Amino acid sequence: MRSPKSLLCVPPMPRLTFSLNVTLDGCIDHQEGIADDETHAYFTRLMDESGAMLWGRTTYELMESYWPAVARGEIEAPAAERDWAVKLESKPKYVMSTTRHDFPWTNTHHLVGDLRTAVQELKDSTPEGVLLGSGKLAKELDRLGLIDEYRFLIHPVIAGHGPELYEGGLPSARQLKLISAEPMSNGVLAAHYRRVA
Repeated sequence: MRSPKSLLCVPPMPRLTFSLNVTLDGCIDHQEGIADDETHAYFTRLMDESGAMLWGRTTYELMESYWPAVARGEIEAPAAERDWAVKLESKPKYVMSTTRHDFPWTNTHHLVGDLRTAVQELKDSTPEGVLLGSGKLAKELDRLGLIDEYRFLIHPVIAGHGPELYEGGLPSARQLKLISAEPMSNGVLAAHYRRVA
């Protein structure tokens, strides 16, 4: 039997966490949620706890078009947004894309090759965990069984349109265990789930 001290030395398991804003009717359009200091601080904490970010090309281009300028002070932004932007600059960022090969944003790396192999190798080499923030890429990675945890901000909004979470579906249902559910003062629910099947 191992001693309590030896249990503390066990390295953490590689972890891929999918995190996104979603409305009550499943819409993941980034313009439909509540973007305030509280939600930005939440995502900054998640990023701080993770070793790297993972996006698809579309999400990368959306982020690249705004956040580097905020980090440089070229765009006026609230303190919570600036904090996120500055920390995002130095965070390792990985992009999975077959259509684009140049990613000039600071500390950005292009993942190439087989999707399963590339992402599993990224997980294995990032003991602090990888934070995934792209809906389309998440669907493909969930099909491959690579997502371990889900951290959704569920917004008190009925958008009435798409795009929707996992549009097009998965081959089978995902059984999740609720780890925590914490309401924010703005009405958003921060839900943390772990995959069990």
